[in-house]
Amino acid sequence: MKKTAILAASALLTLAAPATAQNLNNLRIMAPASPGGGWDQTSRTIQTVLQNQGIAKPVQVFNVPGAGGTIGLAQLYNSKGDSNLLMTMGLVMVGAIQTNSSKVDLSRVTPIARLTGEYEVIVVPTSSPYKTLGDLAAAWKANPSLPFAGGSAGGTDHMLVGLFAKAAGVDPRKMNYVPFSGGGETLAAVLGNQVTAAVAGYGEFEAQIKAGKLRALGISAPKAQPGIPVATMKSQGFNVDLANWRGIVAPPGLSSSEKGALVAAMDKLHASKEWKDTIKTRNWTDLYMSGSKFDVFLKLEATRTREILKDIGLVK
Repeated sequence: MKKTAILAASALLTLAAPATAQNLNNLRIMAPASPGGGWDQTSRTIQTVLQNQGIAKPVQVFNVPGAGGTIGLAQLYNSKGDSNLLMTMGLVMVGAIQTNSSKVDLSRVTPIARLTGEYEVIVVPTSSPYKTLGDLAAAWKANPSLPFAGGSAGGTDHMLVGLFAKAAGVDPRKMNYVPFSGGGETLAAVLGNQVTAAVAGYGEFEAQIKAGKLRALGISAPKAQPGIPVATMKSQGFNVDLANWRGIVAPPGLSSSEKGALVAAMDKLHASKEWKDTIKTRNWTDLYMSGSKFDVFLKLEATRTREILKDIGLVK
């Protein structure tokens, strides 16, 4: 009887013990976009560090492109209870869920962690008469049809222009936003004076800014960023704060210990010197947040994004 009781107690303790990062085997990471893009690069960087640090082995990355990541999101939702599956996602997906009227939203998944991000900059050609963000805002208010270039409609760039419009006293529904499919096209448009200004992550414009071909008028960070000599929009009187962040989510239906193991894995990844060196090399901004904090952040971000897209007129 005594031996049986000890074995039963041991079994209960085993069941109750929280899973740790070392339990992770055969992990798969879905990049819900085509190979080569930001989500794909992030997924493969996570794969490398997890394996090199012995946090999880083996780790496989696979791609499910389409509809701003919402096709991959639906596939993740249909993988309920799969604790060996993760998906890379970010602000672009938050917007795409709403503009594509996706049947699956982020309330249907298990949030794990926010990892990195990139702040946006507003640039003009160096020949532009607009020397400051205030100059551009004043001209824009006088003429709301001034064209701004950026990435796809409803994406992070479009959202930033909408936020700037509102802060500058311009009706976001009247702004002239010109979407391009890639950063190269946006860059060509602003350098060729086809548009008044352009928006993208700082990295997209860095070389041209340093070469003196573009003037950066403001960055959408909450405070000055080390190594980026661009004044924040907030410091210039425009209450705009937006990061093109990337994070990790898992399927729904995980137990608390399964979610805990995945959060622990991301915590270990983030704490590693390899990860810190990698994001520095790639010029990514560390925006790490995990567990319940990321749960709350996702809900708030979904609400904020919907309001921005409503102001722009892309969703009702």
